[in-house]
Amino acid sequence: MDPSAADSLFEDDDAEPAGSAPAQRTRGDVEPAAFSEDLLRLGRMLPRDVRLGTSSWSFPGWRGLVYGGDYAESQLARAGLPAYSQHPVLRAVGIDRGFYQPLGAAEYARYAAQTPADFRFLVKAPARLTDAVLRGERGAPAAANPDFLDAVRANDAFVQPAIEGLRAKAGVLLFQLSPLPREAVRGEAAHATIERIGAFFGALARTVGGIEPTYALELRNAELLTPRLVRTLRAVGVRLCVAVHPRMPEAARQSAALRAMDAAPEEGDAWRLKGPLVVRWTLHAGLAYADAKNRYAPFDRLIDTDIATRGALVHLVHVALRSGQPAYVIVNNKAEGCAPLTCIELAKAVVGR
Repeated sequence: MDPSAADSLFEDDDAEPAGSAPAQRTRGDVEPAAFSEDLLRLGRMLPRDVRLGTSSWSFPGWRGLVYGGDYAESQLARAGLPAYSQHPVLRAVGIDRGFYQPLGAAEYARYAAQTPADFRFLVKAPARLTDAVLRGERGAPAAANPDFLDAVRANDAFVQPAIEGLRAKAGVLLFQLSPLPREAVRGEAAHATIERIGAFFGALARTVGGIEPTYALELRNAELLTPRLVRTLRAVGVRLCVAVHPRMPEAARQSAALRAMDAAPEEGDAWRLKGPLVVRWTLHAGLAYADAKNRYAPFDRLIDTDIATRGALVHLVHVALRSGQPAYVIVNNKAEGCAPLTCIELAKAVVGR
């Protein structure tokens, strides 16, 4: 197995521990940081539909940045979301916990109850739906996965409970395909894989309880980022997630595929998004997941700033604003060292400060 592929399976374990269940906040559980007037002003200037956020919220190293005191990781996982959601810039968050084990509607509802009305979640689908193989110890492939891209199971185990629980706060339901075998992404086999992706999304629920889910696809195989895939996603109304990850082309190149998806021939250079912008910035270029974790912990400062990626993402956010579409940009600590600080820098660039 390709070591980089093994890393990419788990690069989002910014998620809270799998055994921790969310709980309603009680007075004194977790307090937010004392935000500066400059940060509060930045939050007021940032357009409301620009939804910056982090992959999770359970990091003690964010003391003074997001949280007002010393809290254990388990306490933040259980009760830190209300404080996180008070941050002036962080208007969204990723729920990656369900990647490892499906969550029920009640669990999603508890998350929703802890946040303001205009807060949004980007929810990652379970790996059981998005990995072509079942895995044994240390992520090694063990057998073919019978539930891979199974739309019936996806509707029952993911779409229905997520929308029922989060309701209008369900910003994006994201399906991140784990790295596929080489034989599935080359030549005619790649065409068959793309057709299967299209059939899967075409069979997902269009509405759940009056809510129309926004679906997005994230790749870990650059070979699949083709005009055929773009046409397929456009036909089924699914957004292409810009995946900032070492396995994928740089963000500026991926934006070309996004433009091809949305641009009508008669529009020429006047590119307008036809749906929400979805971005996940998960890992710094040139680093494996474990190396980034060791380099950046406790995730309290920026270490490897990536100006080129920031610039590409800010450009995409401006395109979304010009198009009247929301922009979801979810950042991992392993992108530059500290996800909240990366989000603040992106916010400053969006508003021109």
